[in-house]
Amino acid sequence: MKTLAIEIKHLTKKYRSGFWLKETESLSDLNLEVEAGSIFGFLGHNGAGKTTTIKLLIGVIHPTSGEAFILGRPISDITVKREIGFLPESPYFYDYLTGSEFLHFCGQLFGMTVKERAKRVDTLVELVGLKGSEDEQMRKYSKGMLQRIGLAQALINDPKLVILDEPMSGLDPVGRKDVRDIILRLKEEGKTVFFSTHVLTDAEMICDQVGIIIKGRLRSKGKLEALLNPKVRSIEVSLTGIAQDGLESLKSFSNTVLQRGGDFLVVLQEEAQLPSIMDWTTKRGGKIVSVVPRRESLEDIFMEEMKGAGR
Repeated sequence: MKTLAIEIKHLTKKYRSGFWLKETESLSDLNLEVEAGSIFGFLGHNGAGKTTTIKLLIGVIHPTSGEAFILGRPISDITVKREIGFLPESPYFYDYLTGSEFLHFCGQLFGMTVKERAKRVDTLVELVGLKGSEDEQMRKYSKGMLQRIGLAQALINDPKLVILDEPMSGLDPVGRKDVRDIILRLKEEGKTVFFSTHVLTDAEMICDQVGIIIKGRLRSKGKLEALLNPKVRSIEVSLTGIAQDGLESLKSFSNTVLQRGGDFLVVLQEEAQLPSIMDWTTKRGGKIVSVVPRRESLEDIFMEEMKGAGR
């Protein structure tokens, strides 16, 4: 029997706004399960309902209807908060504090002793790549460094469940890789990681399961291997040594032909076309540089769901 870190049942959130208190549904009848010890990616465009869901889970706002459980306890149970680490999308920091002082402050909120805090802070600044910068005031930190210190504070209490709202936001490629590595390490330690993102490539690299939310409704969910179709969608063939007059002939194989100097990239829609274009290239005195089959990606699924939702 699987153990659930998060269980959501028919969760709905409605707001009233404006002079006439018009009702708006931000989240509609959400049902979701996240297995303990897994990495779950919660995907959606800006305004889809990702942050609303997270705020409901951590108790910042309350649901209009429905219920949710964290580690087997209802979200209204205050004691479960000690088991959660949370990084909001746009965290606020006391910028006159140093990174180390801020982490010690967070540790105090959890009742950690001075000795416990010192050991934990030293471990975390190393983990998030801030060693050597922990004694600088946070007002001097870059956006990426602030995101790293935010991630460190989310881990100060050694939580069983880590909830991250857009953790890759504002990070350069190196920083995004570091965050992915940290998330994978947390999984190795037996923790559950639930994070929202609209960067689909990051989710596809590390997630065990994903859920796609659009306009407040969950459109698709499941394990990646079950969602992604292994069938080849197209084949990208890179050619070189073909004369300029061969461009029109290449268009007979595909509507998508890109030219870069003396090289061509042809996107084939059918695998059966591959022998023909290889034979054509040989007869023209050219060479096949690469043949790359392109299978269904998380981005393909996401775009199909967006179209289905009328966006």
